[in-house]
Amino acid sequence: MAEVAVTIVVEKLAELLVQQAAEAVSEVECPEGVREQVGKLKNELAWMQGFLKDADAKQSNERVRIWVSEIRDLAFEAEELIDTYMYKATMHTRHLDKLLRPLHMYKLARRIDRIMSKIKEVSARPEAYGVRGESREDINLTSIESLRHWRQPSPYSEEEYVIELEDDIELLLSQLLTVEPRNHVVSIVGMGGLGKTTLAKKLYNHRSVVNHFECKAWVYVSKEYRRRDVLQAILRDVDASSRDEADRLERLPEEELVNKLHSVLDEKRYMVVLDDIWGMEVWDGLKSAFPRRKMGSKILLTTRKWEVALHADASSSPHHLRTLTEDESYSLLCNKVFIPPELESLAREIVVKCEGLPLALVVIGGLLSRKHKSSVEWDQVLRNISWHLLQEQERIARILELSYNDLPSHLKSCFLYLGLFPEGLNIQTKKLLRLWVAEGFLPQEGQETPEGVAHRYLNELIGRCMIQVGAVSSLGRVKTIRIHDLLRDLSLSKGKEEYFLKIFHGNMAPSSTTSQSHSQQPTRSRRLSIHSCDDRYDFLKHGAHHSRSLLFFNREYNDIVGRIWFHWNFLQEQKLNFIYRKFKLLRVLELDGVRVVSLPSTIGDLVQLRYLGLRKTNLEGKLPPSLGNLKNLQTLDLRYCCFLKRIPNIIWKMVNLRHLLLYTPFDSPDSGHLRLDTLTNLQSLPYIDAGKWIEDGALAKMSNLRQLGIYELSGKMVNSVLSTVQGFRNLHSLTLSLQSEEDEFPMFRQLSQCIHLEKLSLIGKIRKLPDPHEFPPNLLKLTLHNSHLQKESIAKLERLPKLKMLILGKGAYNVQELSFNAEGFSQLNILRLIQLKELEEWTVEERALPRLEHMLID
Repeated sequence: MAEVAVTIVVEKLAELLVQQAAEAVSEVECPEGVREQVGKLKNELAWMQGFLKDADAKQSNERVRIWVSEIRDLAFEAEELIDTYMYKATMHTRHLDKLLRPLHMYKLARRIDRIMSKIKEVSARPEAYGVRGESREDINLTSIESLRHWRQPSPYSEEEYVIELEDDIELLLSQLLTVEPRNHVVSIVGMGGLGKTTLAKKLYNHRSVVNHFECKAWVYVSKEYRRRDVLQAILRDVDASSRDEADRLERLPEEELVNKLHSVLDEKRYMVVLDDIWGMEVWDGLKSAFPRRKMGSKILLTTRKWEVALHADASSSPHHLRTLTEDESYSLLCNKVFIPPELESLAREIVVKCEGLPLALVVIGGLLSRKHKSSVEWDQVLRNISWHLLQEQERIARILELSYNDLPSHLKSCFLYLGLFPEGLNIQTKKLLRLWVAEGFLPQEGQETPEGVAHRYLNELIGRCMIQVGAVSSLGRVKTIRIHDLLRDLSLSKGKEEYFLKIFHGNMAPSSTTSQSHSQQPTRSRRLSIHSCDDRYDFLKHGAHHSRSLLFFNREYNDIVGRIWFHWNFLQEQKLNFIYRKFKLLRVLELDGVRVVSLPSTIGDLVQLRYLGLRKTNLEGKLPPSLGNLKNLQTLDLRYCCFLKRIPNIIWKMVNLRHLLLYTPFDSPDSGHLRLDTLTNLQSLPYIDAGKWIEDGALAKMSNLRQLGIYELSGKMVNSVLSTVQGFRNLHSLTLSLQSEEDEFPMFRQLSQCIHLEKLSLIGKIRKLPDPHEFPPNLLKLTLHNSHLQKESIAKLERLPKLKMLILGKGAYNVQELSFNAEGFSQLNILRLIQLKELEEWTVEERALPRLEHMLID
């Protein structure tokens, strides 16, 4: 599977073309011939992308596997060439030795020629191996039949795992048995291995269903769907005569099959199960075969994708199949293996590791049934459970791998990236999306920002049930996501196979399940993730030249906190300089939670860096001025660096910065204020103190901001800020905090121009609230502290038409009585009243707060 590697390189070539186009009009001109060669290389690799998806399906063929490996090697060679060239070009520009640029251009052209020659040689082979671009005509039938064997899709086969999910069954039965004037689609959605087919079988064979429908059909659609096969399978189930006419049916044109099926079903109340639908086009190709007239007919779909379920019937409510509870999981495990009382505790630990996934429980149950009933052997299974779930039974890997193989190439990169995070971690969504952008996974799509594309990709992975939603914000936004351990193991397996990633666990061998001797060999992996630490730091010995990302995860566990912090400090003192000198082509450096006390000046040599995470790093004193060399930096995360007091005036040099995350007040030793007037691409500035930078017009140049928080504002400066941000059309979140109790907010009518502003937080006295129509028109969340509101202010707030969440914090309301009038706060879901010390009486009239779901009074 070289598709991921090639996709990343194609995006980098596109980036290089943009850079060269810019150079063509600058003082350092890029020769047209070189740009043309880069364009040809990009087009050639993009053309080869079309063959790789089909090639992945045929990797059981040894020659195809070798061919794919050669493509991957070429992609890596091209990536090495691009990154090295861009690194040298940036360094030479910095050091003013631009006379060397033509020499590097010449070398670049020659190396591209060599790569192009290799590509032409390799690209002549795909048809010879039966690989035909995106075509699906040459389906590997042997592979499909093997898959059918693994799935055992027949509704009448013996069920491998049966657990009574009564709530699910009752809910779906009510949908299936409800008589409606037309046929209706009922969908079951969930990740692979969750039991969608098992649940569908129980419904299909349920006595009520058997008695209700005049005829039924079950067909396994599969990813490699053929319309003719599906139509014939349905006909054989619903029409007895068709079972004896297989030859004749085979000769009929597809449209005649549709007509025949239509005529058979037309006068019957029917139920058809379409098991494992992968794409919307599958439904579009089949729906014409199902008559819509007959009262109460139903089509039951199982799919891994929300979009497929909603596309089939936009008026339906797809049923998302949940994971099993711990007790349900234990019952299922007991169905597969006898558990003696002395092993119950171990069995329950094993159940927890399976995270409610029925297929995982079945596989582990089968494994335990072949083990001796001893605590030693069962404990060994527990300690190696992730390995067993993917290695002991091929079935589970094959089923989960189906979802992965179906991903488009851009989503494969995003999915594999999740393997870098520690097992069980709740991954912050904002951080993940910024990392995806920094890695270059996201193509430019029209006017949409890379972050917008990243959000779409995240939602698509959620819709495909490849990742799980963790925490959700008060406004319903996904704050954290998780990946099921089995799918994480799949991402690790595929990621290592592709040299996409490697995980290091202190002085243990890398998690590539290889021998110690092999682990000492240089790695070609592009991304290294360090999950724990000791004084050896094996990752430093493993191919720094190839690495593009280096991520540390400091997971502090109770009794070993001191040891972990000691060793992170050891890293800072003896190894950071080595990292900055050897890992020259890094795009991502994440040091979140690492005890780094100071940054050496050599960090300025990482000129390709897009993401620098220094959150909670114990940095002291000030940052090195060389940090200003990082002109490609997109995200600089300095949150919770409590001992960092000064930033040299170098932020303005980071002209591509998109997310500046401070959350701590800083001084600049130069002018007393940070210069920020060049940050025209900035999207996130959640915490910054007011200062001269506003008066100098820097804020006015940040018109792309989506999140802004300004603190220590004087009353005089507030008007300037409000007048400026009223023109920010993309602003979604705004926090303004006054400097002293004497200052006050004026009427903020200007914010009515911020049509996308959803969250507003004001900290400080408010002279007078504007009328409801003068608030931001799409305001969803309002937070007020120290506002000193009077009674009449509530009457204005309760008429805000879209407000879903209101927080009145300390000092926000200084009146003894609070009244909510009838029909007030018509959309409010969440209300929090915090430390309103003056409040003695609260009156809520009938029909007020009709949608309130959560309330907190503290």
